[in-house]
Amino acid sequence: MKIFVFYLLIINISTFVLYGWDKFKALREWSRISENDLLLAAALGGSVGAITAMYYFRHKTRHLKFKLGLPLILIAQLAGVYFLIISANPVSG
Repeated sequence: MKIFVFYLLIINISTFVLYGWDKFKALREWSRISENDLLLAAALGGSVGAITAMYYFRHKTRHLKFKLGLPLILIAQLAGVYFLIISANPVSG
């Protein structure tokens, strides 16, 4: 369980930094990080970092793919964790 929490911490910090770096590159009109890579980072567990970065940096907030997609990814992840916990701790009656 500690490894899982550590993983989530690292992936969310990394995703936050990734979104910030993409915003930095956008302002300078440099080569950008692909939207698929940004969404992949969120899907790999960094959805909280992605959502936080999206509003903190005001980045990708107009893109429906991000405005709706990131919260949906987070909901799916929370549901997955919930079902893993439930299946690991069955209620005996």
